[in-house]
Amino acid sequence: MATPEKFKLLKDQGRPEILLSLARVKDTGRLFLGASDGKIYDLDLLAEKPEFKSWEGHQSYVTGLALAGETLVSGSYDGKLIWRDITSGEIKRTLEAHSRWIRKLALSPDAKRVASVADDMVCRVFEIETGKQVHELHGHEARTPNHFPSMLYTVAFSPTGQHLATADRVGHICIWDASTGSKVQSLDAPGFYTWDAKQRIHSIGGIRSLAFSPDGTQIVVGGIGHIGNIDHLDGPSRVELFAWEKAEKVHEFLGDAKGLVESFAFGPDGKWLIGAGGDNGGFVQIYDLEAKKVARSEKVPMHVHSITLSETADKLFACGHGKAAVWEL
Repeated sequence: MATPEKFKLLKDQGRPEILLSLARVKDTGRLFLGASDGKIYDLDLLAEKPEFKSWEGHQSYVTGLALAGETLVSGSYDGKLIWRDITSGEIKRTLEAHSRWIRKLALSPDAKRVASVADDMVCRVFEIETGKQVHELHGHEARTPNHFPSMLYTVAFSPTGQHLATADRVGHICIWDASTGSKVQSLDAPGFYTWDAKQRIHSIGGIRSLAFSPDGTQIVVGGIGHIGNIDHLDGPSRVELFAWEKAEKVHEFLGDAKGLVESFAFGPDGKWLIGAGGDNGGFVQIYDLEAKKVARSEKVPMHVHSITLSETADKLFACGHGKAAVWEL
């Protein structure tokens, strides 16, 4: 289909917490939501009367979720990965996976592996079934060029599962062979990084979101451009598209929205892309990749942290500050 013509809110449901991560049961409105209170919420957003059910286990923000069949893996600022049965809610396995905050998880397309990234600047890959660590990937510097701690924000598998990409605070991107764990490409996107040498003496910014195109030949990265006031995310949203094997930047989108691009969802034909995020408010933008323009920019009622498209690409599910929502596209 061409870029989505509709953008109509079907339903939303509020919570006091920040809803940071999202996983959805295929072909349903059942969502698992990782929250700022350390809990995971189970919600059927398309039910007549949606109700939040909660599971405990983490001690801090739940920033990553990966759903493999009946198994949900969650990652948190507490450095732990927790395996859980989604029917009973029973915890099956807990791993002390990272020494610092876990920022995001990614599930391989065959649902056999999960990758985690954290502020210890390491990407680790584990088998879903056994919890065995398969790879430990080191390719990101621990300090920014201005000698502040860096952060490893995001990770994604390619659609075939052959490759894995990671990206950090200073805009450095690594592409890995997911089978061997060897690095096959490096890219840099310095437009995502701000060094404030005068007012706050601070490093800020970074690539917060990353996705491969459906054919696997391109990657898109998102975050924020140069920040004028580092206390208020006062910078333009920023998206860059790369033909990664050539290390060639194809295009950059500087949206009219301010704040971070936190999550992406490609349309199934690869001709359009949705990015979402926010500063204090929230936005959803639809990028026309053939025309190389922002086709649509919508304000939404919460800073969005995670999105996912339905299998038929006619619904967009999202979670963020105090709300889960679904729109018709």
